[in-house]
Amino acid sequence: MSVSPPSESASQAGYVRRFTRVVEYIYAHLDEAPDLNTLADVAALSPWHWHRTWQAVYGESVVNTVKRLRLQRAAADLTHTDMALEAIWPRAGYGSLAAFTRAFRDAYGMPPAEFRKAGSHTRFAMLNAPKGFSPMHDVAIRKLPPASLAVVPHKGSYMEIGKAFETLFGTLGARNLLRPGQGASLCMKGIFYSDPTSVPEAELQSAAGIMVPDASFPIEAPLQRAELRGGEYAVLRHKGPYSDMKAAYDWLYGEWLVQSGREAADAPVFEDYLNNPREVPPTELLTDICLPLK
Repeated sequence: MSVSPPSESASQAGYVRRFTRVVEYIYAHLDEAPDLNTLADVAALSPWHWHRTWQAVYGESVVNTVKRLRLQRAAADLTHTDMALEAIWPRAGYGSLAAFTRAFRDAYGMPPAEFRKAGSHTRFAMLNAPKGFSPMHDVAIRKLPPASLAVVPHKGSYMEIGKAFETLFGTLGARNLLRPGQGASLCMKGIFYSDPTSVPEAELQSAAGIMVPDASFPIEAPLQRAELRGGEYAVLRHKGPYSDMKAAYDWLYGEWLVQSGREAADAPVFEDYLNNPREVPPTELLTDICLPLK
């Protein structure tokens, strides 16, 4: 008796599950050197071919994925903690401070010690500003149309929403809905449902998504459908690493909103990503922070 080959949808679903397992493993073992054979076991794919499949789907090698995520975490450590450099560079997977400094400078445009003191996050710093001085940044009031999204939900630290984006990319790639280099044209958005000042980090709710062109776009697990309200938004364009975003949010809420005479609407804030971290250095990342207004 002949056995029919698996359907295309079943094959695609299998790759989605495999890539999702690999993404979860990478994030859980970010302190460890990526071993391609171990990752092949996690993916349950041939060690001879799985990495080529990953690179075709994600547009970068898994080694570069791990390197990018480690440097992103290091930038967050420099921005948001007092962790000593002696603790940061081994965690980033480098054998010496000099090697880490070279790699960080290549990615972020300045050495780590200088980045901590004068990185782009300091543009929004208010604590040491002279009395009566308030730096201003461009905020545009825009009327945005409602939008439908295909999203992967994320629970936990907002700094780790990248895990949901990796799953999103893997799902789209496995389903032939994503071509290499297409990321920026997909209108990638992050939706942030929880207030990080009042909700424990482990309970924060967010989602990584893309705008869908029409109702015929296939949305099947792990993808879910989400809607963004139409209406007026305060839009702050941020240039620089994602690790800098907290300072931009603090300024937008603590300075601009309270002085603007406007009120935030009962809807989530979202981020509109205008380019792709796989294709441009962190210093060139462009993000529109979109705050809904009444």
